[in-house]
Amino acid sequence: MTTSAPSVRARWLKTLHQWHWVSAAVSLVTMLLFSITGFTLNHAADIEGRPQVTQRQAQVPAALLHDLPTGPAPLPPALQAWLDSTWQIATAGREAEFSEDEVYLSLPRPGGDAWLRISLPDGQAEYERTDRGWISYFNDLHKGRNTGAAWRWFIDIFAIACVLFSATGVGILYLHAKNRPMAWPVLGLGLLLPALLALLFIH
Repeated sequence: MTTSAPSVRARWLKTLHQWHWVSAAVSLVTMLLFSITGFTLNHAADIEGRPQVTQRQAQVPAALLHDLPTGPAPLPPALQAWLDSTWQIATAGREAEFSEDEVYLSLPRPGGDAWLRISLPDGQAEYERTDRGWISYFNDLHKGRNTGAAWRWFIDIFAIACVLFSATGVGILYLHAKNRPMAWPVLGLGLLLPALLALLFIH
């Protein structure tokens, strides 16, 4: 017994609707966040906040500065623990630069920057942290700047969910197109408008 065309259409429509709402639910909140930060990034020069800079200094115990690496490498565990207890700085997994005169560690992060310098002759440590505010923080999340592997994986999964949401939307549109004559012209406009803007106004 062959399956009738209406039942096949109904089955496809049900499947597409199911995948469409699931992918929409998964990506909805992040899509809203990325839409807002797309606007703030586009107007970054107009809404840029005033950076707040924090500077600290301390004396590193001499015992922590013995037998340091000679090339790019993470800080020794004892020195990491001292920095965490002294300034609440998490340095695990970050590579520092070691030379005869100093240890330098760059600590970039979303929405700001930081660095640590330890002078080896006298053990003087300097730490500077720059905070550019919440808007800059969310803008950096949008760009995946200094966010780590977990957030990069999340962006990839979110992108797949958005592609699935869009593809199932086109499929649903195709199945309803006979009853909605403006469906394809409106879809075509969504393609034509950015193409014309890019061709005419971007050089």
